[in-house]
Amino acid sequence: MTVTGYLAVDSGGSGLRVVVGETGRGPLARAASDVPVRTGKRGIDPGHLMEQLVPMARALCAEAGVGPLRTAVVGAAGMAGLGDALRAELPGAFARDLGVHRLALAADAVTAYVGALGTRPGAVIAAGTGLVATGTDLTGWRRADGWGHLLGDCGGGAWIGRAGLEAALRAHDGREGGSAPLLASAQEVFGPVTGLPGRLYPRTDRPAVLASFAPRVGECATGGDPVAEDILRAAARHMADSAAAVCPVEGEPAVGLTGGLFRMGAALLVPVEEELARRLPAARRVVAEGDPLAGAVRIAEELTTGSSALPGDATMLRVTGREGEDVTHPAGARS
Repeated sequence: MTVTGYLAVDSGGSGLRVVVGETGRGPLARAASDVPVRTGKRGIDPGHLMEQLVPMARALCAEAGVGPLRTAVVGAAGMAGLGDALRAELPGAFARDLGVHRLALAADAVTAYVGALGTRPGAVIAAGTGLVATGTDLTGWRRADGWGHLLGDCGGGAWIGRAGLEAALRAHDGREGGSAPLLASAQEVFGPVTGLPGRLYPRTDRPAVLASFAPRVGECATGGDPVAEDILRAAARHMADSAAAVCPVEGEPAVGLTGGLFRMGAALLVPVEEELARRLPAARRVVAEGDPLAGAVRIAEELTTGSSALPGDATMLRVTGREGEDVTHPAGARS
């Protein structure tokens, strides 16, 4: 018997992750691509997204015995600021190519939030190459940072890596604030630091390159280097600042952490916990339940059952019908 299923998509800097599932049975098949969706003058490229997604979705539906797809959720990095073309073109494309009647387009900050906390008030710090904090009181969304490595992402992987390399160069120059352990580590990774600007500045993937040095900062901090320890304490303060900016002020909101940066372990987690306790004493720190793809799955399942209580937002979380009309849950009526 053919069953009606859902599609959940997580699109980020490392590519696409896709799940096909059925409400009541959960995810049934999944696939991934390591090709990131292109970004151009119009923002995130809807044609490139569909070019990759359609054959993956059809293959997964056949594998799982699911069809037709009536609901889909796409969580994408850059959706809030670079998603205009997606919002304009994807409802029609999903209806035409996959038969989807209801499409939710979400910022990856939202899917990260739902993956970590589900549907409850609170704040989530998502830390990887960049950093963004997202909060909701279930009547609206708030976001802090996520402005990219040149203007923000304070405390994220690229920020930590850049601070570590700066300390390495200070040690090379003999300036105050330098770190001999970070200098040695930088030379091990990149070679002579005198050539670092020429190797780094022309690259288009500078944030990722900078973030690749963040674990080395963590190693030096674990080894007792005071400069590296100070860098991670400063990162923790930035994270707590962003969380405090978006966290609901009433009650005892939950605060969760998600993202690969926290795999650094105690060197980062201990100062983050201390700063959160100082800035948000009424909040409850909780273990993240899942990742952004799990968040997209949860949104899809709640949409298929009509049980979603998440607020809508014109750029953060918008649900449309097959003709592009806004059918966002009433909790998000203000969008």
